[in-house]
Amino acid sequence: KKTNQNKSKDDSFISEGGSQWGYDLYPERCKKKVTTGISALFEGKGRENIDKIKCERNVYKCIKQSPIVKLMMGALKSSGCSMDIRRHISCEECAPTVSGGFDPILNQVVVCQNAVTDIGTVQSVLMHEMIHMFDYCRHNLNFKDLDHLACTEIRAANLAHCSFLAAWTQGDVSIFNIKGAHQICVKNKALSSILAARDVTKLEAVDAIERVFSKCYADLEPVGRRLRRNSEDMFKAYAEGYYYGYDNS
Repeated sequence: KKTNQNKSKDDSFISEGGSQWGYDLYPERCKKKVTTGISALFEGKGRENIDKIKCERNVYKCIKQSPIVKLMMGALKSSGCSMDIRRHISCEECAPTVSGGFDPILNQVVVCQNAVTDIGTVQSVLMHEMIHMFDYCRHNLNFKDLDHLACTEIRAANLAHCSFLAAWTQGDVSIFNIKGAHQICVKNKALSSILAARDVTKLEAVDAIERVFSKCYADLEPVGRRLRRNSEDMFKAYAEGYYYGYDNS
């Protein structure tokens, strides 16, 4: 796709946005017109301010109370990318197919206020997107490179989402297919994330995931472990962050 050579890299990224780079999933970021007035009330838009306030309160609670979110904050700070929650986290209305996102142009985590309504899900979204922010900060991640995108989605699924219970719920494992259940869950989650955000074929996404899977699945920074549900893993990871140089103060 040809672009104006005089445009900056960032402007080009945004202008090519649309479905190719995922900006169509976040109306406030692609400057789509939002319905207002009486018609807005009938379409449910009148709840936007209430949803935003609830979302921001849950984000604040996670920043103050969640050990895994605090660990990510410390890891980002120690990597030279300190987070200001007023600047780097934004509650917004999104397309119904997504619950959050990371905008590398503005270096912001997006929490979808219309889809994420409880503090547990907010914590999960923050953790997932902060993995992307960490990769972007520490490894100079290029989201236009499909292999880079696949790698960070693998890491986010590995560290923030997948467990045996999650794999079972998603249909990725049965009593006849226990071995490798976690890896199957990670691959499927990464695949769904790539397809939701980028205009690529399923085959292209699968090929990218397979190319980088071994290396990216083994990379557990900055958490240091795969978090099991209903365990003390989050608290242990937070407590151990100090030993790896992460500033959790």
